[in-house]
Amino acid sequence: MNLPFPNCLPSAPWRLATVIWALLAALALPATAQTPTPTPLAAAHAAAETPWQASLDAFAAADAAQLPPPGGVLFVGSSSIRLWNDLEEQFDAPVIVKRGFGGSRMSDCTRYLQRLVLPYKPRLVIVYAGDNDLAEGRSPQDILRSFNEFVDGVRAELPETRITFLSIKPSPLRAPLLGKIRETNRLVADFVAARPGLGYIDVFSRMIDENGMPRSELFRDDALHLNEAGYAVWREVIAGYLR
Repeated sequence: MNLPFPNCLPSAPWRLATVIWALLAALALPATAQTPTPTPLAAAHAAAETPWQASLDAFAAADAAQLPPPGGVLFVGSSSIRLWNDLEEQFDAPVIVKRGFGGSRMSDCTRYLQRLVLPYKPRLVIVYAGDNDLAEGRSPQDILRSFNEFVDGVRAELPETRITFLSIKPSPLRAPLLGKIRETNRLVADFVAARPGLGYIDVFSRMIDENGMPRSELFRDDALHLNEAGYAVWREVIAGYLR
């Protein structure tokens, strides 16, 4: 016997299975939506916050206890600032503020302007950065751009504040980067020379020997960070710019 609509019965189980799978997928959708996978950008941003959070929290706690009065001299930058013991007592200035966070780059100084610079309303900012940038593969031009952004960020809120770049030091550990260090220092020195309110402090030339190589006696055993003799050189050179 021939049945009418011969194609209906064989396809019915397939259609039923399709409907069931569609319903199951629809029911599972809300649970999936509640647990989104973090984007690579969000993960990178969170990771970037981590290294300096303790330092930033310490600065905030110190400010909450007693905010330095405005009009002082602010030192900001990487570990060469952070490790400078008793920096606040090294110069004949009524207010010295130290805000160094180890491992930071020039771009990080710009990123954290709201926390590191603006609250203190300094008359002078001395920034040391770029050392780590070069070690991580950034170019001298990258550092100059980051410094330009730093200047623009400070000037937007504190137009009367002077900004001075402390030249990148010639560490023995980073002797292979001496060419790029010299180029970066030259680019920044040329940049500030044509702009009022900006300055450049050359400590580099006092830290190399007659052969143009780093003076190892100015550095700790790690051949990267300054010892007391190295900071004595810095103090002598910088003091003339704070008068």
